[in-house]
Amino acid sequence: MPVAERSMVGTLGLALMGAGLRSARPLQKIVLGSVGAGLAAMAATGRNPLATALKIRQTPSGDVLVGDAVTIGVPADELYARWRDLASLPQLMTHLQRVEVLDERRSRWTVSAPTGEVSWEAEITTDEPGQRLGWQSVPGATIDNAGEVQFRPAPGGRGTEVIVHLTYRPPGGTAGAVLARLAGEEPAQQLRDDLMRFKREQELGFAPTTDGQSSGRANAGGSA
Repeated sequence: MPVAERSMVGTLGLALMGAGLRSARPLQKIVLGSVGAGLAAMAATGRNPLATALKIRQTPSGDVLVGDAVTIGVPADELYARWRDLASLPQLMTHLQRVEVLDERRSRWTVSAPTGEVSWEAEITTDEPGQRLGWQSVPGATIDNAGEVQFRPAPGGRGTEVIVHLTYRPPGGTAGAVLARLAGEEPAQQLRDDLMRFKREQELGFAPTTDGQSSGRANAGGSA
């Protein structure tokens, strides 16, 4: 949990505990005191129990981590070329509305969100043809985020392992990530569906519109 968020949660917790102590109503005293103590403990440990229960992976600074991988029976150079064509990525990633290429390294990304469309500029940070492609939002972006896709030879000559790692800082910090998950947003499943769509497109020559058709779960660094 970020320092600023911990401070805010801790302040709210102490305020509720104080209100509970001052309350003349026994039930209100118990409720306010319990909630306040829980928030104070959350601020002290930096852990949100709801985030843990919902299996939201985070860095110490509060960024959400999402990763997955899939094995595709296509050479790495071809898969890299598809990802490097940033303007066509919305065909693979359903949450992406559009990507406008600004120059050789910078682009503007627009995604759909519960509150509407959100846009930011990003720049390519790593570009190793046929091996790795990385990007990161520029300072001041609406959503601070970064991503990397790696292309590795699959064991047994079965094609290429495509490994994706994404990090982003949700609006509202940890609490925002929890609320988004409770509202039905599932970044890990979205990434999984996108990778399986990419696999079908590359191996079959088209991407069926039915999501969720997978050939097995893959760990980040594993295969499908």
